[in-house]
Amino acid sequence: MYAIVEIAGQQFKIEKESKLFVHRLKAEEGSQVKFDRVMLVDNDGTVKVGAPTIKGAEVTATVLHHLKGDKVLVFKKKKRKGYQKMNGHRQYLTSIQINDIAI
Repeated sequence: MYAIVEIAGQQFKIEKESKLFVHRLKAEEGSQVKFDRVMLVDNDGTVKVGAPTIKGAEVTATVLHHLKGDKVLVFKKKKRKGYQKMNGHRQYLTSIQINDIAI
């Protein structure tokens, strides 16, 4: 059984007991969070598609911990102009584990 869910503005394909990194959630570590924006559910070949979401479907997850992602370097340069600029960015992430997919 898997589902496609919108979490923090992004869509993820999830299965029960899977772990994933999402954009930072406003929840404490160890707390339960629920996501009700379920787009699609596949239950052993029986596919249920929402328009745009499935009413009554819900995914529960546990917040494992908050962290920062790897550094991404942005380098800009214009040749023969003497212009160059370097910028770095680290995204704030939350690690979650999927507990249940309820239809």
